[in-house]
Amino acid sequence: MTETLDGLRLSRLADDDLELLLLVRHFELKLLELYGRGELGGTTHTCLGQEYVPVALRPLLGPADHVFSNHRGHGHYLARFRDPHGLLAEIMGRRGAVCGGVGGSQHIHRDRYLSTGVQGESMPVAAGVALHLKRAEPGALACVHIGDGTWGEGAVYEALNLAALWRLPLLVVVENNGIAQSTPTASQMAGTVAGRAAAFGIPHLQVVSTDVNEIRLTLEEEVARVREAGPLVVEFVTHRLGPHSKGDDVRPADAVRAARDSDWYGRYAHHHPEQFHRIDGAVRAEVQAVADEVAARPLSRWEAPCA
Repeated sequence: MTETLDGLRLSRLADDDLELLLLVRHFELKLLELYGRGELGGTTHTCLGQEYVPVALRPLLGPADHVFSNHRGHGHYLARFRDPHGLLAEIMGRRGAVCGGVGGSQHIHRDRYLSTGVQGESMPVAAGVALHLKRAEPGALACVHIGDGTWGEGAVYEALNLAALWRLPLLVVVENNGIAQSTPTASQMAGTVAGRAAAFGIPHLQVVSTDVNEIRLTLEEEVARVREAGPLVVEFVTHRLGPHSKGDDVRPADAVRAARDSDWYGRYAHHHPEQFHRIDGAVRAEVQAVADEVAARPLSRWEAPCA
């Protein structure tokens, strides 16, 4: 294991970035713990293993940009707002919930952020918003997160077609974790993400690194170009550390083991132990305090639409 960790060295992060990474990680772990104890209803889809994607993108997106998330979107929300209290209250149905407790884990709307559990739904909506931004707010963009499984939806291609034709400021972030719910990507998707983007004449960039600093350097100019020149598909080759939802992991043991061996969490702890353990302990305590405080709140009441 040490040899694997040494071969995948991650650069040292600013404390703020590491705090956010760990906030997402421990928030997601806390959700699985609460579900396991029967304290939450419904379902949830964690982004364990993929936390670095929204953290790397965070400073590249401004307040005027729109972010469209998906069913695996807690990290996207936390990177945007750093609001674990509001998000957990939403999932638990407690007072102070982002959307009054009616959106739950998957359906969140706040300011210029929207998540949905319907695969592919956000693509045409994001394209329409990108058209509005091009006309009314030049320089702003729409960023939409989708997975590899979403490329089976026709709405994806309709949106890409218009984005290419009209040179819309649309940033498509593909979190390709190699499995669509329980089906390996190779068994359900012909060709490649790059090839499908190329069919519309849209540039494609593949990111295999999990190093937040490296990813930002790679994407900074590319994201800036989207604001002026048109759409871009950025494909993150990542892994899903946890189950599809709260407990339905059908992957073989060796696939789960490979995901854990390449996970950023253990690698970063190995290479930057002092900083990691100092911040990791503090964030664990913060998430526990959030969970205790939110669980003690009264049930939420629907009083007004989401913000």
